[in-house]
Amino acid sequence: MRQPAAILTDIEGTTTPIAFVRDVLFPYARTHLPAFLHAHGREPEVAALLAEAEILADGRPALQALLGWMDEDAKVTPLKTLQGLIWEQGYREGALKGRVYPDVPGVLRDWHAAGIGLSVYSSGSEAAQRLIFGHSDRGDLATLFGGFFDTRVGSKRDPQSYSAIARITGLATSGFLFLSDIGQELDAAAAAGMQTCQLVRPEDGTIAWAGHTQAVNFNEVATLLR
Repeated sequence: MRQPAAILTDIEGTTTPIAFVRDVLFPYARTHLPAFLHAHGREPEVAALLAEAEILADGRPALQALLGWMDEDAKVTPLKTLQGLIWEQGYREGALKGRVYPDVPGVLRDWHAAGIGLSVYSSGSEAAQRLIFGHSDRGDLATLFGGFFDTRVGSKRDPQSYSAIARITGLATSGFLFLSDIGQELDAAAAAGMQTCQLVRPEDGTIAWAGHTQAVNFNEVATLLR
């Protein structure tokens, strides 16, 4: 791989164990959703999200639709935004602490110091992304990133989403390296012209996907770029 001008990274299964998202964040949001909506449902931002959820759910009650989407792990923007708001409260109260793999912080800092632009692209909301890095068990890593992108920019399996991120950042897609554990996302980024590398982490049981450079951790990615 050649040295990129910018690195775009996924979170779940890439910087952060899938188990943290699946076994900590998702259950926390599900448990606290009813009380959160009861306390904040009339606030303009939350009310707008509930209205959007009801439209997407064809008139089903918002709470019922949101719980169903949680069970399906659906990539629905109002759900992801509400989850982020609930997690924000949890991080603020100290009930949550973001987890990142131990190999991630040092490499991110090295890339940042070397002038490589760092951005995140995840199906979790932009706010949730900032929280998981800003309140991580390895300190505040959010300041290392110049951009955070979620599904509002488009599907992670659509090449146009990666082209849009490149336009927003003012770089050509060829200047990016995209890191993810999901093969279809890597395919989409490659189709848009980005370099790609799949994180195949043993803890997450990632299945290797043909056609992309592979690494077991960020240290190996850094070695491949030397």
